[in-house]
Amino acid sequence: MKLSITSAQKSAVTNELSKQNLAFQQIYQGDRADRQPVHTVYGGANLFDATIVTKLQKKAVGSLKDYAPNFCVLGRVLQLEGWEHLPTGIQAVQTLKNRMDLLTEVERKKETHWLAYTVYNKLVAKLEYEPLEDFRIDFEDGFGNRSDEEEDETAARAAREVAKGMQAGTLPPFIGIRIKPFSEDLKERGIRTLDIFISTLCAETGGKLPENFVVMLPKVTIEGQVEALVQLFEWLETANGIAAGALKMEMMVETTQSIMSEEGKNPLMRFVRASKGRLIACHFGTYDYTASCSITAKYQTMDHPVCDFAHHMTKVALAHTGIWLSDGATNVMPVGPHRGNDLTYAELEENTKIVHRAWKMGYDHVRHSLWNGFYQGWDLHPAQFVARYAAVYAFFLESYTDAALRLKNFIDKAARATLTTDIFDDAATGQGLLNYFLKGMNSGAISEAEAMATGLSLDEIRSRSFLVILEGRRGK
Repeated sequence: MKLSITSAQKSAVTNELSKQNLAFQQIYQGDRADRQPVHTVYGGANLFDATIVTKLQKKAVGSLKDYAPNFCVLGRVLQLEGWEHLPTGIQAVQTLKNRMDLLTEVERKKETHWLAYTVYNKLVAKLEYEPLEDFRIDFEDGFGNRSDEEEDETAARAAREVAKGMQAGTLPPFIGIRIKPFSEDLKERGIRTLDIFISTLCAETGGKLPENFVVMLPKVTIEGQVEALVQLFEWLETANGIAAGALKMEMMVETTQSIMSEEGKNPLMRFVRASKGRLIACHFGTYDYTASCSITAKYQTMDHPVCDFAHHMTKVALAHTGIWLSDGATNVMPVGPHRGNDLTYAELEENTKIVHRAWKMGYDHVRHSLWNGFYQGWDLHPAQFVARYAAVYAFFLESYTDAALRLKNFIDKAARATLTTDIFDDAATGQGLLNYFLKGMNSGAISEAEAMATGLSLDEIRSRSFLVILEGRRGK
């Protein structure tokens, strides 16, 4: 066979391609393999203590018991698949529950009521063993503008409470602080709070940080704000015996300038580079962003079109970089206006309607985020945990059977195709199906055993790459 390109010429081209391909791969390394929380709860620093998990757990469980004491109530409120067929009478609900309890999982999945039953049971279990995944001790909007003396004192006290929680093992799996922005009027306050908190914490712990600790920088508009935080991190690590590079940051995407710079370009990758590898996540700030777009208060919601535009811009800018993306919060709280133990029937009814309406709104907002590919979001009140976890579980579970069958068949067909050719045109579809299981497992909606029903091994699933799986099977 005659060839026109010499070995030297080919080597020159392939060597240059290798340099450029490897440089590209350094930037776009793909999704991180470690766990991403499904929510972040923001609470005023003045209210934080080492028992925050049990405090929020009690309120979340209490809300579920009061306003959705069984899976039929929750299924109807959230309109889960098959909700029209759920009974309402106490005896009928109990009879259905008893029957569902006796069925095998395979038998349950054939039932009209399966999704509501399964989501509810997973929700109850989640609130029991891990109600809170991520908490941000807030010195910004959730804390407000207080005197310097009060913020100094609160920063030191919150740091000591984190140290107590580390010692007692009571902290959530992910935790961090949100300081004030590095704007011209608040930069000194933000820096001082950061210094007090980190220095006090390290004095209590001997330089140790909690697992998955992060500092949130809000209202970022310019690279210099990110660069300033990196410089402060370096000084704090040196001064407090913290391992170099241990301090990580998140930033808020909540200004129009973080979506479009004065040059007409998206600046997010510039912010990532300015962080020198310390930026691990970008969180969307619904209400600041909609306000910056002149949206009036009534229409400042997570699913407003201006938010979708920002979501898509952020997604396109940071896809495959390993930066986690989080959506914002629903600001309508599922809390009834009437309090106390001696409420009238009418007051109880009004409370129930308000909570149910807020749950449905929160559920729909979370589903909208998931549909847009944002698998993390904010909660502002423990009663929102009900809608959060229900939405996440329903999103993955309602597609499970079809996705498992499709991926199993897809792997089998693709593996056969690669035995005879080096090209498989629908690899992106296979990766999309694999991503469904990876995200489902991450959220707790799908177990490892359920993911293995695809015919994949755990090692194959954890490779996170459809092409790697195919290559491995072809090698066999």
